[in-house]
Amino acid sequence: MALPLTVEPSKAHQSFLFAPISTDLDNLDAHIAFLGIPYGSAYHAGAITNDQTKAPDAVRAVTDRISRHLERYDVDVGGPIYDRRAVKAVDVGNVPADMTDLKSHYIRAEQAVRKILKAGAMPITIGGDHGIPIPILRAYEDEGPITLIQVDAHIDWRDHVNGVHDGLSSPIRRASEMAHIKDIFQIGIRAQGSGRPEEFEAAAAYGANIIPAFEVHDNGIEAVLARIPDGGKYYITIDADGLDPSVMPAVEGPAPGGLTFHQVRKLIHGLVGKGRVVGMDIVEITPSLDVNMITCITAGRLIVNLIGAAVRADYFDAPKVDPSTIVAP
Repeated sequence: MALPLTVEPSKAHQSFLFAPISTDLDNLDAHIAFLGIPYGSAYHAGAITNDQTKAPDAVRAVTDRISRHLERYDVDVGGPIYDRRAVKAVDVGNVPADMTDLKSHYIRAEQAVRKILKAGAMPITIGGDHGIPIPILRAYEDEGPITLIQVDAHIDWRDHVNGVHDGLSSPIRRASEMAHIKDIFQIGIRAQGSGRPEEFEAAAAYGANIIPAFEVHDNGIEAVLARIPDGGKYYITIDADGLDPSVMPAVEGPAPGGLTFHQVRKLIHGLVGKGRVVGMDIVEITPSLDVNMITCITAGRLIVNLIGAAVRADYFDAPKVDPSTIVAP
């Protein structure tokens, strides 16, 4: 059969990990929901639509580099990602912004996460800047107590910037004020952008566990995991600049000496085994600064490791399926 003279142009992947798209959150039927929260709470007009707002779709677009096929053996998780189980993973799309009411974005984001949790699904969110855990964590108010695990170069304890109290520098400060957030572990902190002395003092007064990146490199991620109480509910927030810029270069505040992919991967697997991870977000990816899309691919691979570990820890009521019935994406 002769090939045609032309074929359709290639299309970027619209959903993460080839998942079906389901934006009807009132009738959501899922174990896992991939969510994009592109917009934060801007500190100045120029940051309303910054490059990080493009990150959710940029990560989706490299799905075939994150996983060439869902049924291929994935060494990171010890087999196919979903372990040939009937795991219902859906992509619920992005929370839209209303340019006539910018603060309503966080309201919709919180409502979306509440509906995902009500459906019994695990939210896995791609930001957006690091303000987005604020509405996400508000939605978990009936799920506590929750241990907050942050991977970041910065402690994010600012009370406000330019009068904005829920921006990218304040998520951990705001989380500390939520009654359902208990222990806080801040891992990978380094360099000078981590906060002013008063912010470190506020974190210390709360009892936050600040673990500099050099401690992780010197003592291993196992020592960090040993400090985190067993049997808890863990929410993970990962700022891309928490990893070393050689691993995730597409960030606005690169700082040398960050965590490695292997360390963060081991942290995720360790938390899944210690208790129950109830959600995760990855934020602060700036696609225009990426190199061969490695930052977006790394973000996707971290999500894959959470999914693969959670499936094998029997987080989801998902029976095995006949491999012959699986259709390639």
